[in-house]
Amino acid sequence: MSEREKMLAGKRYDPRDPELVAARERARELTARYNETDVGADGTRRELLGELFGSVGAEPYVEPPFRCDYGANVHVGDDFYANFDCVFLDVCRIDVGDDCMFGPGVHVYTATHPLDADERASGVEYGRPVSVGDRVWVGGRAVLNPGVDVGDESVVASGAVVTADVPSGVVVAGNPARVVRELA
Repeated sequence: MSEREKMLAGKRYDPRDPELVAARERARELTARYNETDVGADGTRRELLGELFGSVGAEPYVEPPFRCDYGANVHVGDDFYANFDCVFLDVCRIDVGDDCMFGPGVHVYTATHPLDADERASGVEYGRPVSVGDRVWVGGRAVLNPGVDVGDESVVASGAVVTADVPSGVVVAGNPARVVRELA
């Protein structure tokens, strides 16, 4: 199994692998080009997102600046919107449904590290995928941690740190995020 295959499968892998280094460099080049686009360059931005992301639905819109590890593991549905300064650490798949909005500074992490200090110091990493359902709003500066699923039509409040799955049709807030309201 290659280091890339291990990474995508959520197994421990070596991020110094040349194939992975090259893939991250490609993502850095594409995000640099994206982040340097002019205001109103919507067509160019959509084209670059199509090249960077694994898949995009109709009308994706990401306000620059934007950062990601690989890009190829990010899949967004129709009418996806991400405000300024979002960061996606996509060592595993990130799936975002249709009609989703991410506020400024939202971070989505699939990457994580071993808890054992010796193993962590060796440089190995692993990840767990993140999924976001349809019609979800993630407020500014919220964090979605590795392995979480956010259900359809939910709201993640600004500054929330999501460490566990979020059911459909609720508002979560806090650190760690907890259900504070059910939506009708």
